[in-house]
Amino acid sequence: MTGLSPLTLTGRQVRLAPLSPTHAPDLARAAAGVQGLWYTMVPTPEGMSADIDARLALREKGSMLPFAILTPDGRAVGMTTYLHIDMSVPRVEIGATWLDADLQRSGINIEAKRLLLAHAFDTLACEVVEFRTHRLNLQSRRAIEALGAQFDGIIRAHMRMSDGHIRDTAVYSIIRSEWPVVRQHLDWRLSKPRG
Repeated sequence: MTGLSPLTLTGRQVRLAPLSPTHAPDLARAAAGVQGLWYTMVPTPEGMSADIDARLALREKGSMLPFAILTPDGRAVGMTTYLHIDMSVPRVEIGATWLDADLQRSGINIEAKRLLLAHAFDTLACEVVEFRTHRLNLQSRRAIEALGAQFDGIIRAHMRMSDGHIRDTAVYSIIRSEWPVVRQHLDWRLSKPRG
């Protein structure tokens, strides 16, 4: 699985580091402010260590590459992941992403996605990068669309959520031929001052 070993991706305001149990205390604090959204799957502060262990077990099996989202001072403020990895195409999904509520709309998520997309297309030579979210998670859907991803459709009755309801999943993707324009768009967005 060349290119899918744990690695660090560094931008100007964010660093994506291999997820580690040492990130648990910071991540538990960050997750406390994003609880109660029924349509998403953010680990609880109490369950953070178990969630990290589960993601690391999936990393060992080669089906997930999880990252901690770090601020320049090294504080872990969220998670993001390559998942549904299929190197025969190659293709990955970027997902299982969440960020401290105080840092949403700060540009950190955009830069994290820019780093992950660049690695997927430029290093892993992916043909497609996919994004999935709950059909009713409109905040996530708008953020994915703002990246430049195209809407592929809805997978109806796709998965069971932790509260027991069945999720319809909205699927988006960026294909290799779209990456140069998407990259230019993301670089432009990142160059704009944030108020």
